[in-house]
Amino acid sequence: MKPLAFYSSLISVIFVFASCHKEGKSIVTPVSSGRPYEVLVVADDQCWNSPDSALFHVLDTDVPGLPQPERSFRISRVSPESFNRSTRLFRNIIIADIQNIYTQTKFKYTRDAYASPQMIMTIQSPSQEEFAEYVSRHGQVIIDFFTRAEMNREVKLLKKKHNEVLSAKVQSLFDCDIWMPVELASYKVGQQFLWASSNLNDLNFVIYTYPYTSKETFTKAYFIEKRDSVMKANLPGAKEGMYMVTADSMFVDARNIAVQGDYAYEVRGLWEMENDAMGGPFVSHARVDRTNGRIVVVEGFVYNPGKLKRDQIRKLNAALYTLKLPQEKEVGELPVDSQISEE
Repeated sequence: MKPLAFYSSLISVIFVFASCHKEGKSIVTPVSSGRPYEVLVVADDQCWNSPDSALFHVLDTDVPGLPQPERSFRISRVSPESFNRSTRLFRNIIIADIQNIYTQTKFKYTRDAYASPQMIMTIQSPSQEEFAEYVSRHGQVIIDFFTRAEMNREVKLLKKKHNEVLSAKVQSLFDCDIWMPVELASYKVGQQFLWASSNLNDLNFVIYTYPYTSKETFTKAYFIEKRDSVMKANLPGAKEGMYMVTADSMFVDARNIAVQGDYAYEVRGLWEMENDAMGGPFVSHARVDRTNGRIVVVEGFVYNPGKLKRDQIRKLNAALYTLKLPQEKEVGELPVDSQISEE
């Protein structure tokens, strides 16, 4: 009976492996390598070393809304011949596939082909000239694709482990839910306002609401005016006359985005403390809570003088996408741009 039991168990294990593989979730897939926001480019010398070097210039773009220049990605490059067993394990990969067999340039992507988690974008093009023109024209699509891939990974981590005390507080005060990093250990409550901060005060989160009266709410001027009034009332400095304000509005970037399949207004910029030397970057999401006729604003801001802030503000930005308004379902995956087809 023992041999029979052994072979039965072996067949069961093989069946599980095969089933997982069919679903694209093989349990033997290795863990991907590389750091967050690190991209490996697979391109030949003609493409990578071309005079325009379009793909490098796109990936080398600075992150908006930071007080000092910080690149969007850490970039590595290998030739197609060196794209082997070890380099295939990178978490983010771009493959430049330039061949005259193609009639047009297009994007496509694959998930977890060689490792997990992993996103591979392939750019197919019939010529180097068309490749460079297409990449330059659609540079933001490439940046957003890999930024969203990293934010989706962060959201998955937050789902497993987030600050449950803060979530409960947001639920009781605002009838909303949000998954914020566990580092945000302390909080302060105001009038329709909550501020949470890490012990080092480097990571910060605020949520506040106000009535939704008109579409004029979603203009940069209105948002900055409302933000400054809320922060002045709730985030005073160490001495009288000190309070948080939005820095130069000319450097504030605002755009329409989608969260949970619905409209949202994203604002990025710099904050500073009036009559003090403190400051740093912030990112805000303003969303319409139609059930209660109000605007719900969630914001992450960083205070980390003398140090790089890119990864911190991106971590907070990913958490903002987890906001669940009343009667909404749990946050899903941030969608990929429709211009990129999945294989």
